Amino acid sequence: MFTGMLSNCTVSNLARAEHWYARLFNRAPDQRPMDGLLEWHLAPGFGVQVFAEPERAGHSTLVLEVADLDAQAARLLDSGIGHHGPQPGGGARILQLEDPDGNRVVLASPLAGLSR
Repeated sequence: MFTGMLSNCTVSNLARAEHWYARLFNRAPDQRPMDGLLEWHLAPGFGVQVFAEPERAGHSTLVLEVADLDAQAARLLDSGIGHHGPQPGGGARILQLEDPDGNRVVLASPLAGLSR
């Protein structure tokens, strides 16, 4: 049985990505396990890695469930992360974001059947 998950986004410039993801997660990375890798631990057994791998940068997608999508949308605008606002998508409401390399980051309201 699976007990955890680390998703991964590949980026071309780690310093630029760190600035963007720190604004997304509203804090600095939790860990730097090795050169070129940042980690945010979002809940027990659940996190996001941002890895400097320029040849693969920009082809990742993250979908993260959030409790209050409207509050997150407002906070992100205040932090300088632009977007077009929440919209319907996949049986939920979603907020589509793009990091500086073009990786897709989607915030979603609680998804029916997936929330605990």
